[in-house]
Amino acid sequence: MGRKSSMAMAAVFVVLASILTTYASTTYTVGDSTGWQVPTSNSNLYDDWADNKTFIVGDDLLFNFITGEHDVAEVTEPGYDACTNTDTISTDNKGPVKITLKRTGDHYFICTYPGHCPAGQKLKVQVRSETGDTTPGVLSPPRNAASSLVVTISLVFVSIATFVLLC
Repeated sequence: MGRKSSMAMAAVFVVLASILTTYASTTYTVGDSTGWQVPTSNSNLYDDWADNKTFIVGDDLLFNFITGEHDVAEVTEPGYDACTNTDTISTDNKGPVKITLKRTGDHYFICTYPGHCPAGQKLKVQVRSETGDTTPGVLSPPRNAASSLVVTISLVFVSIATFVLLC
């Protein structure tokens, strides 16, 4: 009977680990160690940075910058292309800034300080759902939905307790 119990407990822990992995979001530090600043030698720095990453609804972008030297504005595609803040969705000017990606599709970010965006301080990211959908505006439950995780973990522990009591 001890062997069956050990195998069942191992199976429960495997399920729990996969559930926790499903709900884990990723925080990406924009520009890695460079942070959010005007690129000095590569005006495509942020495009290159984003190229090898897969952004999923619920992930966070962390923009590290010094307050008063930069800001981060989410803009529309025309605002991104023209480096203008006339089509601004949101602006944060106190660094660092953490932005949660809440919908699928393309997201555009620029620094609105004069000359910064034209010099390359801008970022475009394509956000997917967990199933890979990039249809613009599709809202899917974020992977870090705390309430869902709490319910799931509670159910797992109740199941373990019930199993232990029955054995």
